[in-house]
Amino acid sequence: MRHIDSWDIFCRVVDNYGDIGVCWRLARQLAAERGDTVRLWVDDVTALVRIWPEVVPGLDEQRCAGVDIRRWTEPLSPQRPHDVVIEAFACKTPDSFAVAMAARSPKPVWINLEYLSAEAWVDGCHLLPSPHPRLPLTKYFFFPGFTPRTGGLLRERDLVARRDAFRQDRAAQYALWRSVGLQPPVAGELRVSLFAYANLAAPGLFSAWAGGDRPVTCAVPEGVLVNESAGFFGSCPAVGARVSRGKLQLAVIPFRRQVDYDPLLWACDLNFVRGEDSFVRAQWAGRPLVWHLYPQQDDAHVPKLRAFLERYCAGLSGSAAAAVRALFDAWNGSGDPAAVWATAQATLADWTDDAEEWAATLAAQRDLVSALAEAVENRL
Repeated sequence: MRHIDSWDIFCRVVDNYGDIGVCWRLARQLAAERGDTVRLWVDDVTALVRIWPEVVPGLDEQRCAGVDIRRWTEPLSPQRPHDVVIEAFACKTPDSFAVAMAARSPKPVWINLEYLSAEAWVDGCHLLPSPHPRLPLTKYFFFPGFTPRTGGLLRERDLVARRDAFRQDRAAQYALWRSVGLQPPVAGELRVSLFAYANLAAPGLFSAWAGGDRPVTCAVPEGVLVNESAGFFGSCPAVGARVSRGKLQLAVIPFRRQVDYDPLLWACDLNFVRGEDSFVRAQWAGRPLVWHLYPQQDDAHVPKLRAFLERYCAGLSGSAAAAVRALFDAWNGSGDPAAVWATAQATLADWTDDAEEWAATLAAQRDLVSALAEAVENRL
């Protein structure tokens, strides 16, 4: 077994923040915690700028946060592959680069980093090999997941400690709310973060909050969902705007840097998230979450939702689990949030306790970087 210390990560941007968010978080953790050389190849550098503004969009090569960032263009300029080559989410490694991998001695370990899923079949497919049809190379499928038989979830070594320290630091919490132009929550208020794809269910959710018996302040990062709020409030709020109706105050906040997103999740009572990166971070927050999956043809995303809910709701009572499932379903297009919100709100205390236990259970397992390093070192 030989120690590895260099990585190539290839990323094609499909979902503006999910795929690049995962790849950038992985690259930063490899560089920061292991001190390894990391080269990130990305076809759309501008998507990275939104979550890490220090990145310069017009450069073909740059170094930022300890990571070498390269614009992925075809044909790719000749490069010596690093010890490990990662294809993120089944993007195809350039043929010329694969040829260089086959010529390298020793050959790199080739990893296809798959999408996160709670489906049971993932356990059996994790680390399965796939020989290249022409070259003397073997690709291994690496599945993130929720069980010890998978690759785990991305989690920095100090993440849980930083979260817990933040929750004990009232000054830090006040500073967070001031940074997004809000006052700290008052007694009885529900503080929500809302990050989602375009969603026709949004007006129904806003209506339930506006007509409810509890004040709700909802922080929405600038983006797609802001436009949809116009259907409820009558106009499209600008960044920094605060609009109110009934018990609901909606605040449009600037899009947050990746490292600044976690405290927002930690400080809220309920987090609506989307895709993969924010979905995982919301679980580490230990607060109730509602996941918006990217809609796929023939409802191919529904089994992923069902599989996650089977695990996520396992610790809740029957009535609470049913309420959480109904809210997830409604938010993902199979119901009306206005019809299920009151029942879901009534479960929030139990849901919060269970979310904390869920995060602790996941934290007891290996994190993704540790599992990935072990897997590739065993194959070199």
